[in-house]
Amino acid sequence: MPLFLMNMRVAQKFYLSVLCLLSVMVLQAQPELTMPAIPHMRQLIHDNIKKAEQNIINLTPNKDQLFAPTNDIDVNLQITQMLQSTVHNMRASVELDSTISNNDKYKWLRGIYSLLENFTTAYKAGLIKGIMLGDLMIAYENAIALEKNHASIAPVVNDNDLAIGNLLVNNFALQNNEGINDAKNILILKNCRQNPDNILNIVGNNLNVPFADSLIVLVAHRSPDMIYDYLGAGNELSQKIKKVNDPLVQTIYQIEKLPGGRIYFAFLDEIYRKQITIDSIQKLKDTDDPFYKLLVNTEIQYAARMQICDTPYAKQVLTDKLKQKAVEHYINEINGLHDEPHDAVRFKVLDNLAPQDLYYLCVLGEDDIYTSSYLGVYNRIFPRMAIPRSDTLLAWVHDDFYKKFVRMAAAYNVLDDFLKRMDKSTAQNLIKRFVNGLEKTTTLEDAVDVADSYASINDQRIRNLMLTQVQQQLQFNRRMRNERGIIIYNILNTIFLSMNPANHIDVSAQLGIIPVYEMPLSLLKDGSGKVIIQQFFYGDKDGKNIFNAFLANFNNGNWRIVNKPEWVEVKSIKGTPVEIYANKPLDAEQDLDDAAQQHLCNYLDSANIDPTVVIHRGHSYYVNATIKRLFPSAKVVLLGSCGGYNSLNDVLKICPESHIIASKQVGTGVVNMALIEAITETLRQGKNLDWTKIWSGLQSKFTGGYKEKFDDYVPPQNNLGAMFIMAYNKAIQKAKKS
Repeated sequence: MPLFLMNMRVAQKFYLSVLCLLSVMVLQAQPELTMPAIPHMRQLIHDNIKKAEQNIINLTPNKDQLFAPTNDIDVNLQITQMLQSTVHNMRASVELDSTISNNDKYKWLRGIYSLLENFTTAYKAGLIKGIMLGDLMIAYENAIALEKNHASIAPVVNDNDLAIGNLLVNNFALQNNEGINDAKNILILKNCRQNPDNILNIVGNNLNVPFADSLIVLVAHRSPDMIYDYLGAGNELSQKIKKVNDPLVQTIYQIEKLPGGRIYFAFLDEIYRKQITIDSIQKLKDTDDPFYKLLVNTEIQYAARMQICDTPYAKQVLTDKLKQKAVEHYINEINGLHDEPHDAVRFKVLDNLAPQDLYYLCVLGEDDIYTSSYLGVYNRIFPRMAIPRSDTLLAWVHDDFYKKFVRMAAAYNVLDDFLKRMDKSTAQNLIKRFVNGLEKTTTLEDAVDVADSYASINDQRIRNLMLTQVQQQLQFNRRMRNERGIIIYNILNTIFLSMNPANHIDVSAQLGIIPVYEMPLSLLKDGSGKVIIQQFFYGDKDGKNIFNAFLANFNNGNWRIVNKPEWVEVKSIKGTPVEIYANKPLDAEQDLDDAAQQHLCNYLDSANIDPTVVIHRGHSYYVNATIKRLFPSAKVVLLGSCGGYNSLNDVLKICPESHIIASKQVGTGVVNMALIEAITETLRQGKNLDWTKIWSGLQSKFTGGYKEKFDDYVPPQNNLGAMFIMAYNKAIQKAKKS
């Protein structure tokens, strides 16, 4: 069993053991009282209490007639006995106490009933854990004792969990306790600690608490953008915020009042620290290059501070504004000119940008930039440096987003160039930092970046360094007994070693994932023995041309083409039944191609036709439209657009065990058609898709420029990031079962 799961179970077992011990101590300390004769006037409330007690036991039906919130029968027995014994003694003590009036006796009995009923309601709603029932009974007895002595129940509420405190302050018998308001305030603070992202909503429902201003100030320092957003709500809470006497809150308020305040809010930290004025921002905000450069320079200053663990206020807001400016003014411009044959015209918008300005276009334009656009930006960075060193560039930006830059450079086949522009020792240190500490992250993004980058590095020395570093980190995590780290680095080590045939490593067998070197035909057939392929075409000029080429390629004796209004069906008439469904590239300007795709998907879904092979035919700016319509049944996905390799993670979110073929740079129709023909013919002939054999067969078909373009296509067995994600998910599933 993995260590982190073992630790969780040990901790839970310890907690349950302590609870059992406490329960036994309580039971021993409180022998069962003899129930006196119950007056007729209170018999109904006693009956209702017993029903409420039984309702709790019925929350977890079982043959032992126990309230069973755990898998440990001994713990469940103790909790049930404690419930029954405590409720019985509380009822008996009320009836036995001659100093209590009849009205008060009813009050105390109704309080017991209220406690049990409210617990049942809270448990069903998921507001309290069943294991807390014992603590609740003890807390209630202590609270009742304080109430009888006219003392505040606030200490009991303070000492217990929020869920228990809520049941106490809402209990019928405790509503007039002299400390009820203090107890409620304690619960508000507990709620804020437990739900820090919801503090302003909590304050909004409790505006008169004495610490409301302090909570608002706390939020301002933690999440100033929340204060900014709430200021515009125009409700009582926004009025309350405006009156808070705190410099940061007042700075946010003054910014929010400005027309277009969001622009200025991006510079909150600089304004608050009086490093920049609103007037100076106002003079630049409607410009292009000057305002972008201001955003870049501020981002770099913030990155320097974050290196010494000083996070500026609204840092993410500034980065988002920088990304927005980068995409809207620069990236969209050069993307839109992708057909322009003259680079001087296409990239003219970049003429006034410095190397660090170009750096941020690369890293923040990741989701939008075309392959040719990225390469055009990258190739302009170093010629603009007096000494074109890549380590100098990273020093200028204080390593901001350096892992993303390394990963993107690898994806676009320029990592070797980037590393060669620094000393060997510096390059080695960069790779070490890139590989180290993956177990400390909360997502898999960095680990996937490491896997993807390894496959893109051609320099064997750098590859060996990455492998060595991965193995060292694996040993380190084993010594630290860090199970997450062990899983991550073990997968990376296995994948990297498998890239060398001399190691004779069956990566599929070792990592428990589907075969990566071939896709069995059996996994692609549906229940009737057919292989279903779906192709996505788009209605621009290029899309219409490649669609016609596609039809021409299947106009032979092995295939039959069936025309439909919005799509075609291409069906094999010899060999294995293969059916290809492809939407027609209808007019993109009228979104008719989009409608055709949607109607085809609707038809396939309604007819229970599940594609296991999906092919994207179109430019990179269409690829997201294809991905959003992927059927989860897809086992092979060919992304025929430029830079399709950068969309692997998006595909895997929908099709977690798919084989993906994609280009790192320029996708081309000639290569795509050769791949499609190889895949469809192999399937029609009843063979598995052996990627090594298919790639070997295609290698000899291309020469010159087409050979270079084909080499940029990555076969499934080299999609290391996809392989890593599949293996990690399998490892976690296995760990949870053990």
